[in-house]
Amino acid sequence: MKALVLAGGLAQIELLRQLKSRNIVTVLADGNANALAKPYADIFYQIPIFDIDAVCDVARKEKVDFLITCCADQVLLVAAQVSEMLGMPCYIDYRTAQNVSDKKYMKRIFRENNIPTSRYVEMTELDSSRIEELRYPLVVKPVDAYSSRGVRKALNREELETYFAEAAQISRTGGVIVEEFVSGEEISVDVYVENGKAKILCVSNSEKIRDADRFIIFRGRYPVNASAQALRRIEQVAQDIADAFGLIDSPMLIQMIRSGDEVSVLEFCARTGGNMKYMLIKRACGFDVIKAVIDLALGEKPHVELSAPEAKYIVNDFIYCQPGEFDRLEGFDRMRDEGLLAEYCPLRPRGMQIRGVTSSSDRIAGMTILADTLEEFNEKHRRVVESVKVLDVNGNDIMRHDLLPDLL
Repeated sequence: MKALVLAGGLAQIELLRQLKSRNIVTVLADGNANALAKPYADIFYQIPIFDIDAVCDVARKEKVDFLITCCADQVLLVAAQVSEMLGMPCYIDYRTAQNVSDKKYMKRIFRENNIPTSRYVEMTELDSSRIEELRYPLVVKPVDAYSSRGVRKALNREELETYFAEAAQISRTGGVIVEEFVSGEEISVDVYVENGKAKILCVSNSEKIRDADRFIIFRGRYPVNASAQALRRIEQVAQDIADAFGLIDSPMLIQMIRSGDEVSVLEFCARTGGNMKYMLIKRACGFDVIKAVIDLALGEKPHVELSAPEAKYIVNDFIYCQPGEFDRLEGFDRMRDEGLLAEYCPLRPRGMQIRGVTSSSDRIAGMTILADTLEEFNEKHRRVVESVKVLDVNGNDIMRHDLLPDLL
């Protein structure tokens, strides 16, 4: 068999490894000639992966049996569309993929099915009359972007105009969501829908950099600190979403704001969490979401069986940098060898030009720390943050150490 894998990030490395372990020939397509996952593929194509014709051409040329991706909602839409066009299997049809990856469709379905979410409007041009009933602060989002690109919080009309124009430029369709800001704790809910039943795999906190108007994740923290009633509410909302979007067998990631025992859904997609999230999920409950996606592509039905977490605290921290040309990581191997880090992962290739911290896609690396007490975590974390470096081509440490606070 032969598979076409779309996108070449960290999670796709594991996807490629598992495909090859099943004796499946792997073809990787990515727009970056130095894609992180490129060395792990049997065949590589540098193509714009949102170009449907280009993806179809590769699929036909290589005579692949199926297309597959993970951890990327906009790429899932391409995989679903091309699979449908070429008569290949996919766990989600194109129409459903549109609904779960485009925020304008998603929010409409939320509203029609009484799924708790903030008040909003969708526009391609800013119309003052349509936002009169919305209260500041307002959050502006492109309808079809990812990694928090173009997501900004506007406190007034002047900021709204600026951020709306930026979001419209980022959106491939020019569509923009303007919604009311909801205060509370952001949580990330990873789910597997098995035979229509939404089964919670992992509920974690998504901690954001303290920025006045951006929403950039620097930490994924398990477990979430929530009451039993709040967790039941989260599970019910997850089931309501699966029902509303007609998901039968599918991974699912939901981003919510929790305030007390109530939640408001920011967005979701029929995929697993991106970047290092598949590792956190496996450490938290034993379920391999990458394996599940492959099983689905091959027509098999994954079964959810959960195990105890590896530690009381399982934390993924993400590393950002000052602008510069990335050369190498320093000190991470030693921290792992000393048992302070459970794992670390470079997320960008050597030689990449770093632009600073503008979205979650600017992270340069990620690391995992396990601990059974808060004190143990903070001690490990402090030693790691003090010891590791991200060096540019001139040997300067450009790591933003200041963006990695202790766990509270």
